[in-house]
Amino acid sequence: MDALIHRLSAWDGLALTVREWRDPETDAEAGREAAPPLLCLPGLVRTGEDFAGVAARHGHGRRVVALNYAGRGASARARDVARYGPEACLRDAMDACAALGLAHVVAVGTSFGGLLAMGLAAARPLLLRGVVLNDIGPEIGTAGQDFVQRFVAHDPSLADMDAAAAYLRERLPALSLETADEWRAMAALTFAEGADGRLHPNWDTRIARLAGALPPDLWPLFGALAHVPVLLVHGEASDILLPATVAKMLALRPDMAVASLPGVGHAPTLAEPAAEAALADFLAAIG
Repeated sequence: MDALIHRLSAWDGLALTVREWRDPETDAEAGREAAPPLLCLPGLVRTGEDFAGVAARHGHGRRVVALNYAGRGASARARDVARYGPEACLRDAMDACAALGLAHVVAVGTSFGGLLAMGLAAARPLLLRGVVLNDIGPEIGTAGQDFVQRFVAHDPSLADMDAAAAYLRERLPALSLETADEWRAMAALTFAEGADGRLHPNWDTRIARLAGALPPDLWPLFGALAHVPVLLVHGEASDILLPATVAKMLALRPDMAVASLPGVGHAPTLAEPAAEAALADFLAAIG
């Protein structure tokens, strides 16, 4: 499926880009789908393009909508770096749902996007029919957080996609990517050509200043998910979502489904066979 590109004006006038995949067999004329739409919320500096595979594999009979937060991808850059923070991104997600007529969704949140999904549970509980937390929980590993801040802040100014793929492969070796083509595809989603002809990060590097700006206690947000089914995808080699946090989450939500991915770090692509199967089962149970 090809994505529709929506360009929305945010509450402060900033231009946001949203991708939407629609199943051609969906009864659009009647205004209903066979299953609740997916609202895909990417990682801190990732974009909605990351979810094209999710749309292809799990979009049958449903809409799949993926947001580019301000300062990421084709969404506009802000003068004030605070505009990139979680509260502003949460408001953008809620406004995008309203603009696109999404009354009920299953939120699929990767890393930072999973934290926003918890925020939606607190702010708009009736919006959610289920939540997928992709390698994120109410506690974040310190080493992983420090690495993310350094990675996001740095502009390596790379010569070409081969150099970009090598750069990512060296710094993110625990991703579940195997072939050179897979690493090049990830590089194409991560970097964009600048006016100088070189490749630069597909985000405003000032976002790194907000990497540690989360509330000190995120457990109440996790508790806000009590009314919906939850699937946790855990990369067992992750330095963001640690095993102790997974155990505490399960103690609070023993009904939470967990897909553990041995040898996979932060963050799973959701194309891993175990993640794909778990997501299919989770969505089938809700739909």
